[in-house]
Amino acid sequence: MERIRQLVGEMLLYGLVVIMLSGGFLAFHYTPSGEVVAYDGVYEPLHGVPMSAAYRSVFDIGYDVPGGLFMRQLHHRFFIVFGFGTVVWALLGRFRYALLVLGLAALGGLAGYAAADDLLSGTVLAKLPIPVWYGLHLVLALAVGAVLVISSRREAARNPRSLRFVGLSLGLTALVLFWL
Repeated sequence: MERIRQLVGEMLLYGLVVIMLSGGFLAFHYTPSGEVVAYDGVYEPLHGVPMSAAYRSVFDIGYDVPGGLFMRQLHHRFFIVFGFGTVVWALLGRFRYALLVLGLAALGGLAGYAAADDLLSGTVLAKLPIPVWYGLHLVLALAVGAVLVISSRREAARNPRSLRFVGLSLGLTALVLFWL
């Protein structure tokens, strides 16, 4: 049971790497601004509609950036799988770390939605500026990574990883990646 828990923890760490890499790609094309602009992109039905620059950049990523929509979907879907994996990790006995990771990841997901300015507009949470949400999203992602690395190092100190174990965890993570 301990090896299965360690395997799930390693898969979470590798999954977070996928989330961070896809998030890094998205960050290069994202504009964290609440400035109101008129949409003039390729999606005709929205021409002239006022929206925040952040929301406009999300549309641009999806429609104009090569591979942008794929990266947005990969980022979002791997985050959902990450949440389920964290719950499984908690059920396997890593309550302290898993609950911390789950809480930080949930807040990070909320901050990510708020940074895109598509879900929280018009709510009380929308009073906080978009760049603050974006910064919070980045800080929480790094905090989740730090907790997973600390947990992984402590697990490895108790049960050293073998080359087969690392290969299995990488292979299973790749399988989840291609399954999405």
